[in-house]
Amino acid sequence: MKEMTVKEMYTLDETIAKEIFDGVEYPWEVLPKISGFILELGKTLSEEEYEKRGEDIWVAKSAKVAPTAYIHGPAIIGKDAEVRHCAFIRGNAIVGEGAVVGNSTELKNVILFNKVQVPHYNYVGDSVLGFKSHMGAGSITSNVKSDKKLVVIKTPEGGIETGMKKFGAMLGDNVEVGCGTVLNPGSVVGRETNIYPLSMVRGYVPAKSIYKRQGEVVEKQ
Repeated sequence: MKEMTVKEMYTLDETIAKEIFDGVEYPWEVLPKISGFILELGKTLSEEEYEKRGEDIWVAKSAKVAPTAYIHGPAIIGKDAEVRHCAFIRGNAIVGEGAVVGNSTELKNVILFNKVQVPHYNYVGDSVLGFKSHMGAGSITSNVKSDKKLVVIKTPEGGIETGMKKFGAMLGDNVEVGCGTVLNPGSVVGRETNIYPLSMVRGYVPAKSIYKRQGEVVEKQ
């Protein structure tokens, strides 16, 4: 589906990881590449702008990282980003410029574009979050199916096999996810879409729409 392509969902100039999307049609195709990409990109970062902390962790000097936060490499924390009290970054994470990783938020194998906010009790794993996307308090990505089978993305045109066991959510630019929402494995949300609080999301949600509940998605006016 054209609507789920990288070109349709993301503004690539709003991420330091732009090059990882070269030659990629769908955003989830980059998930297995994040670790290696960080290791290569980290070596090229300016020592005037970034400092290396521990093993394979690069933190922008303008970023604010709480002393109680935990960061495991490989990871890159971008310029003016904020990593708050007791955040848990488990590795393979790119946190974009001006992004916020909040209290008790956990990240694993993710790309957060610039200005992304995951500020309150969020779990984000095996996911790509587009420019200025925001996850409300307590909203999470569920990245493994309960039956442990490979993830299939459900669309109106049929299922799309991903070949992946771990796949959280792909959020386009400016997506708003309401508090307490669960994004089930294989959720793909088009840019500028709003998800109601306490939603249970599965499959593809079109761009510029409002997701009220499963089966009730309306176009923005």
